[in-house]
Order: sequence, then structure tokens, then C-alpha cells
Amino acid sequence: MLYDAYEIQRSLFAGASAWANFSAGLLNNPANPFAYFGGGPVLASALEVFAHAAAPRGKPDFGLDRTTIDGREVDVHEEVVLRKPFGQLKRFVRQGVEGGPKLLIVAPMSGHYATLLRGTVERMLPVADVYITDWRDAKLVPLAAGRFDLDDYIEYLVAFLEHIGAEGDPRSHVLAVCQPSVPSYAAVALMSADKHPNRPKTLTMMGGPIDTREAPTAVNTLATERPHAWFEQNVIATVPMMYAGAGRKVYPGFLQLAGFMTMNLGNHMISHWEMFKHLVQGDDESADATRRFYDEYRSVCDMTAEFYLQTIDVVFQNHSLPKGEMTCRGRKVDPAAITDVGLLAIEGERDDISGIGQTKAALEIATKLPEAKKQYLLAPGVGHYGIFNGSKWRNRIAPVLEQWMAAND
Repeated sequence: MLYDAYEIQRSLFAGASAWANFSAGLLNNPANPFAYFGGGPVLASALEVFAHAAAPRGKPDFGLDRTTIDGREVDVHEEVVLRKPFGQLKRFVRQGVEGGPKLLIVAPMSGHYATLLRGTVERMLPVADVYITDWRDAKLVPLAAGRFDLDDYIEYLVAFLEHIGAEGDPRSHVLAVCQPSVPSYAAVALMSADKHPNRPKTLTMMGGPIDTREAPTAVNTLATERPHAWFEQNVIATVPMMYAGAGRKVYPGFLQLAGFMTMNLGNHMISHWEMFKHLVQGDDESADATRRFYDEYRSVCDMTAEFYLQTIDVVFQNHSLPKGEMTCRGRKVDPAAITDVGLLAIEGERDDISGIGQTKAALEIATKLPEAKKQYLLAPGVGHYGIFNGSKWRNRIAPVLEQWMAAND
């Protein structure tokens, strides 16, 4: 019923958005005298803001077709190098460029598409051979593909690293952004215990919930103040018949988005008010910047119920990894097994998703790793999104990552 109600609302808003967009275009038409005086420009701007906010959204494109290396422009194209039912490994091939460190960027499976890390990829393209985990929308995966939980996520990462390491340098670098810090850490621990030839040279974790007992945020509190059964009964829905994954139990992306929007509702309302004022003033460039952000931010996808519920249990309620109790397919995940993988933990001073100390805990539980293979960065004045996107990421955080990769290459 929850998903069906959402689909009805989405359809209604899609129609309203189309009408609002048409009306705004009519009011802005140079042949329309109301476009130049009276309340025409104000009404048109209001309709544009509404049309944008109500429009349905699909999976965005990365749109990264060029980069600059040593002052020379280089063409870039995307290539899917490994396909699996719930995700694919994508490579950004730099035309005519050979070698360079291999970097696997692990995108979150937390309601947004991998394109949320477009700025992360764009910044690293000049210095690395970049791969990214491109997770699928669970509502589009047929039931015949089976289940996908946190253990599967870990096994996917191992398979991706094996594929990347099959040619050239067998050991790459890994950058985990937010939620995947835990499964990435687990994959590295398991591969280290096996002395796996494709274990990464470095693992960088940015704003990751390694130990959510440190400086709990509103997100952590929500996950701990209710019993596990509450989540199963209240936020899990069944995919409607109109999708390929009909019948699959999922945590809908629209619920995740609603939660994040509610956390900072005032900021989001101010952003749309500013967008309205920019449109009234004819400042389309500033309005477009807001549009681009929300086009990405409001493009959401579903997670399988088993992955979401296991993550709530293992990461947020039982703190299994820092307590040394996490397992994968019944096998213990031992942080002490990590002895030669450089660990870099990056946190934002103003992060309201993963509090200060949660990611740093990854360094403390790796008890057998030499101190020279550990590094910590607290980025002053940086929020959660700014850790991996924007000018502070490009100019202050990415150079630290580059140096860490070089020092451990």
C-alpha cells in the first residue's frame, strides 16, 4: 500500500509539473506581453520552481566526457567492465592514457545513484585510472536474481577488485564514500587474512559509520531508538507490478529522500526560495546551479530489504565491526588481519550524518597495522556532502588522498 500510494502521488505531481512547466513557458514567451510587466515574471518563476520540484526523475548521467592531464585535454568514455545482477563495475577510460594508479570508488547504496559522486570522479580522473561501483535500483532487479544483503555487497567488492587486478598492477586503491566504508573495510580485512593478491594498497574512508557510538548524529539516533522489528514493519515495502522487480521487498528510495529532506528542511526551503528570486531577477546561471544539485539529490533508487535491515542491525544497532563481532557468510571479519593496506580516514567538521570520530575508529581497531600506514584528516568547516563534492573536496581533501596513494603505491 505504501508504494502504491507513492506511485499515485508521483503520477499526480508529474502531471501538475508538466502543466506548470507549460504555463511558465507560456508566460516567459517573448510574444506574450505579460512576460514584461505585471505579475507575469513572478508567476512564471513560481511555476518554474514548482515544476522542477514536482518533476519525476530517473537515473542521471555522469556526463564526464573530457578531462585535463598535464595541460592536455583528453577524451573520456564510460565502459562497463563487469556486470552483476545488483550492480556493475564501470570504468572511465581516458583515451590514449596508459598506466597510472588504479582507483576503485565505492559508491553508497543508500538511496542515491553512483552519479552522486560525479564530482569525486571528475577530480580524480586526471591522476588515476578510475572505476566505480554502479549499483542498480532494486525495484528493477527481477525476483529471479535472488537476494542481495550486506554479505553479498562485500563479495561484490572482492569480485570487483579481482577484476580490476586481473591485468597490470594486481593491487589498486579503494575510496569508500560514507556507507560503504563498513563493507569495504570488511572486504579488505577478509582479503588481508587470505593474503589475497588483489587486496588494495590503500583504503580511504570518507564520512563512514565505522563506529556510530562515537558522536552519534540524528541518523544514528533514529536507527537505535527503535527496535529492529519496527523497521521491518514500517519502512519496508513491496515493489508494484509495473516494475521489473515486482514483488521484491525493498526500502524505497523516496523514504530515504524524505528523511534527509526533513533533517534539513529549512535549508532546502531557503534554497528553493533563492532559486525563485534568481529566476525573478533573470539570473538563470544561479538558478541552474540549484536545479543541477536537486536534479541529482532527488534522483533516488530502492535498496533490497535484506541489505537495509542487515545494515541497520550490524552497523547501527550492534556495532559489530568495532566490537570484533562482524561476520561474512559465517566467517569472522578481523580488523587485526589488516597489516599492509594503508588506511586513510577523512571526516568533516560539520558532518551531520557521520559524527566526528566514527570514521577515525577504523584506524584504532586495525591493531596490527603500523602507524606509518595510518592517516587521519579532519576537514575544517566541511559538511557531509562537502567531503566528496565541491571546492573544498577538490582543493583541500583530494590532494591529501593523492599524496596518500602516491606514498603507498
